[in-house]
Amino acid sequence: MLADTTKDAIRAAYARLKDGLPGFRARASQGRMIAEVAKAFSRTGGVAVIEAPTGTGKSMAYLIAGVAVARFQKKKLLIATATVALQEQLVQRDIPLYLQLNGIEAKVALAKGRGRYLCPRNLRMAANSLNDSAQMGLAGFDADLTLWVKPPQPRDKQALAKLSATFDNGEWNGDMDSAPEAVSDLLRPMVTTSAGGCTGRKCGQFMTCPFFAARRAVDDAEIIVANQDLVLADLTMPGEDEGWGGIILPRPDETLYIFDEGHHVPGKAIDRGASEVYMNVTVRQLSRLGRQVHAAYSLTDKQTLGKLSLDAGDAKLQELSNTLEELEKEIRLGWLPDPAETEPMYRGSLGQLPEAWVEHARALSLYTGEVQRWLTAVRRAVVEMTDGGPTQEALSRELGIALERIGKQASCWRAWANDDPEGAPPLARWVTLSGDQQLVCHASAVSAGGLLRSVLWGNASGVLMTSATLSAGGNFRGFADAVGLPDDAVTLSLPSPFDLAAQARLEVPAMRTLPDAREAHAEEISEWLAENLDWDAGNLVLFTSRVKLDRVLQKLPIAQVRKVRAQGSLGKSQLIAEHCADIEAGKGSTLFGLASFGEGLDLPGKLCETVVITQLPFAVPTDPVGATYAEWLESRGRNPFIEVSIPEATRLLTQYCGRLIRNETDRGRIVLLDRRVVTKRYGSGMLKALPPFERIIERAP
Repeated sequence: MLADTTKDAIRAAYARLKDGLPGFRARASQGRMIAEVAKAFSRTGGVAVIEAPTGTGKSMAYLIAGVAVARFQKKKLLIATATVALQEQLVQRDIPLYLQLNGIEAKVALAKGRGRYLCPRNLRMAANSLNDSAQMGLAGFDADLTLWVKPPQPRDKQALAKLSATFDNGEWNGDMDSAPEAVSDLLRPMVTTSAGGCTGRKCGQFMTCPFFAARRAVDDAEIIVANQDLVLADLTMPGEDEGWGGIILPRPDETLYIFDEGHHVPGKAIDRGASEVYMNVTVRQLSRLGRQVHAAYSLTDKQTLGKLSLDAGDAKLQELSNTLEELEKEIRLGWLPDPAETEPMYRGSLGQLPEAWVEHARALSLYTGEVQRWLTAVRRAVVEMTDGGPTQEALSRELGIALERIGKQASCWRAWANDDPEGAPPLARWVTLSGDQQLVCHASAVSAGGLLRSVLWGNASGVLMTSATLSAGGNFRGFADAVGLPDDAVTLSLPSPFDLAAQARLEVPAMRTLPDAREAHAEEISEWLAENLDWDAGNLVLFTSRVKLDRVLQKLPIAQVRKVRAQGSLGKSQLIAEHCADIEAGKGSTLFGLASFGEGLDLPGKLCETVVITQLPFAVPTDPVGATYAEWLESRGRNPFIEVSIPEATRLLTQYCGRLIRNETDRGRIVLLDRRVVTKRYGSGMLKALPPFERIIERAP
């Protein structure tokens, strides 16, 4: 139960919000959300899933309830988002505004992954290597420690100098997102580090390290904002007392979690457990690792490391390399890719691979485990040396990165070698052939449910998942299955605060063709756009495939093409900025985009008066993860199309429709150029699940 003092604090905070925000409008949905979040967080391990449409004011709702309960319980409040834009909005606007209105002093920290911060050691090594004129001509082991894989460009030298100067004199804090100079894709990995390449307290730059400074800020903070990937990474790290999490971020049992943009969580959790091995690259890396290990034995002047002599260690690496080559030979003998396929793939039905492949995977799982243990000891010996100079630093980094790679390989081979648990969905296991004809072995969970059950539900003090779209018309079964939601979790779909029936119209034109007639449908889309779109206004046209987007663009009259800004032609932020500038100048502009333009895009008022959805956003059927899960459902007498495909397509369709009405004064229309919502049995259910727009469904010709 909520303590009276907490209830009073929540009521007072809401009152201050009403009094302190100019133009504030009381919204029943926001009040209901505050109450439900407070109730869920007041129960130990409480879970709430709340669908809160645009305009609800959900960030203020969860801040009002979350901060009050967290302070009363002396817990941390951790807000995890899927996008940098929302993180910045929370840290720069919403949280400071909430604290200011309530006269609260609280430390707030933005937590990012290690790769988003400068590594001072690597910066110094990269800068020093520029001064070595022979750096590009090194041979043997020294070449393996060279940072520059190709000669630096003048802009890279300039960026290095600027980064060094501004960091050394305190003008820049080392956050790569606010770097004082643009950093190229070549340079960025050279001046940052992963967990494997970091030596922590053993590093001479530890006290000035931006990442560890940020870690200390997180430890001191009451409110932490992070991205979902970092939160999931922390939750899946073995913690204290055989639990999970609490390594980078606060311990789960001391934390109230808010997953905003929560519809991303299932996919991100699946990605977290996915693994892949590029066969040729891996064999080459093992050869390079052999030379680095030789250097480690030489530098430490040890006869044995990790209970192995250098010769015995060499034999382990050779054994691993040979087995990788044997597996590759076995796969190439057993699988002949179709030359007509642009992206050839062999997927194990129900996750089952040929037994000969599995046997090799069992051996690889054993060998990678042995190499992992030995390499850990080798690296530790190098890191703990008292004065090995620049070579020691470079070697520590390289061995750490190699260990990270070996760990990822071990994960893939374990997934291939182990049997799936009885009654649970199998892992997806598959092989692809890359553009350069390299074999790539893959493994992935097909559902996030198992992972989240083991690391989040029951371990966290409380969890809220929220988004504008989590259900299919108020039915949360699909999302509940996707995240393994506990039975006692609260699910709630709040009504929109806008008068959608008066503000927006949903049109389904009388199209002659369906999307499966690809060429004809693309032709008809371009005809409809040319004749029926207001090209002097702001429009958004959404596609489910790049091929169809390009095809429609090719077929449009040139006068209209000049008014189109297509995703991929420029960076997303630049495209949107140019679109907005043209609309503000009274010119027409139309954005052509894919799925990422269908969510999170905020184009109020005249910036977007028509949203065109070219077809229903069903998942690509060739996705190996989705295909394996569908097979498993079918094997249990269930219908994956009804249970997974339709609910997910409905959720995405609702998300796409949500691009139109962003505030109380917006007006416009949504046009769906896919007659399946009229002709297919499932279509009426999808239409019914959409918000209550005015509907105009034309009769077929």
